Amino acid sequence: MRARLAIGIVIVLLMSALVTNCAPTPVAPEATQAPPTQVPPTQVPPTQVPPTEAPAPTEVPLPPAPEAIEIGASIPLTGKYGSLGSQVKAGYEYAVADINAAGGVYVAEFDTKIPLKLTIYDDESDPTKAVSKLETLYSEQKVVAYLGGAASDMHAATAAIAEKNKVPYLGVSFALWQIHQQGYKYLFSPFVKSPDQATGVFEFLNAALPEGERPTKVAIFQETTDWGIELGGLWRENAPKYGYEVVDYEEYAPRTEDLSGMILKAKAAGAEALLAMPGPPDGIALVKQMSELGWTPKFTMLVRAPDGNTWGETLSKAGDYVTFFPGWHYGENFPGVDELNAKHQADLGRPADVLVGPAYACVQILANAIERAGTLDRDAIRDAIAATDMTTVIGPVTFREDGTGVVLNPVVQWLNGKQESVWPPEHATADFVYPAPPFEER
Repeated sequence: MRARLAIGIVIVLLMSALVTNCAPTPVAPEATQAPPTQVPPTQVPPTQVPPTEAPAPTEVPLPPAPEAIEIGASIPLTGKYGSLGSQVKAGYEYAVADINAAGGVYVAEFDTKIPLKLTIYDDESDPTKAVSKLETLYSEQKVVAYLGGAASDMHAATAAIAEKNKVPYLGVSFALWQIHQQGYKYLFSPFVKSPDQATGVFEFLNAALPEGERPTKVAIFQETTDWGIELGGLWRENAPKYGYEVVDYEEYAPRTEDLSGMILKAKAAGAEALLAMPGPPDGIALVKQMSELGWTPKFTMLVRAPDGNTWGETLSKAGDYVTFFPGWHYGENFPGVDELNAKHQADLGRPADVLVGPAYACVQILANAIERAGTLDRDAIRDAIAATDMTTVIGPVTFREDGTGVVLNPVVQWLNGKQESVWPPEHATADFVYPAPPFEER
């Protein structure tokens, strides 16, 4: 029994040894072999881009550019302001033609130059019709900007529409300052305003004439319109500050046919200077009646009425020696003026009219603003106009917070049937003639 047990133990031991000798010897992992869960340094997972390769660029296509940049204007080409509106229209058209001849306006949003397309309507010197025309330009042409017409009362009506529609508005041939004090954000005017005209006339006289020769006794004929009340009041307020006495102050309604009563009162008061702001028909009637009644002030400043060429054509020598603030003169030595004069001379046989330059400058300012904005978005264009700081055919232009322009304010005088620049001296085309000779001696 014990023998059998001993034999069984020996067999078990022999089998265990045999199993141990036949098992495979474990192999240690090589140092260069990465664990199954790790990526070898020399390999890149299929979901990653090799660090030495840049990602492929993705180009966003540009939006299609429009065929033209739509801009529009309502201008009095007929009616009482027709002689002013025709000059404004010419300035706009010359500027658009020149810009388009150079390929148009570069707009970064489309990375190309786009021509300007100007649509002009005649509002017949009627503010109600002007408002309607601007609404049409907005709804049908979908303009990105408005260009204004001519005369303060016309702009007073249309500027409100620009504000309502939130369309940038650039306008000249109006001096009304009050409209800029209504909080409008879309109204801009590179044109001298009433406060500058109210002080400018006295500053000019004091600089041009020695003390003792100045026409210190002043008559003011105030038109009963918003602008007439504004400028007349400012003239009266500023006169004593510069050494002048207002000896007669008259009020009259536009299109008053008989102005003799005012003239005789001013003459009786010993007025040596006359300041007034009539429309073209009223200004012509005023000078005719002054001539008939034999009253010749030494100095006459009539703002607005003498701007048009109809002044000289209608009044002949009686219209000479009158001064005015037109906002520009073709004799100014700024870039582009000579070229503008050459075009106007070829078309109409004379250098550019006084409102052609300011109107041309409006388009220059707008084109520059669109390029700086880089888009046709109206608000972006509006902000770019507000930040304007450039030289135009009317000289350097910037804008105040209220949209009024900081611009040159030249004095122009009718002499020998022509409009001559007499101030400032560096832009003068003729000497200032003072005192004015009596009507009967011309």
